[in-house]
Amino acid sequence: MTPRDETDPKGLIHEAYRIDGITAEECRSIFLDWALSLPVDSDNSSLLQRLLERHAGAAPDHPMTQVLTDGLTQITSPRRRGGWRARPRG
Repeated sequence: MTPRDETDPKGLIHEAYRIDGITAEECRSIFLDWALSLPVDSDNSSLLQRLLERHAGAAPDHPMTQVLTDGLTQITSPRRRGGWRARPRG
């Protein structure tokens, strides 16, 4: 049975941890599907933190643990602005 709740509505992350030999690329693809399935107003940082608490302790070297950690880091890191806002004025 796949546990489903607001942190993992489709059970995708849980299932990724159960796949033997899963690659980092496959984990990133699953992560993207997970992220797209979340409600627009969800607190993604909180959800990622809860997923890490749930799964990372038992599988610290799993590629999904790294993907979740990277996702959490990228959410909290400032982003470079592109386009016309990044161009020097003058």
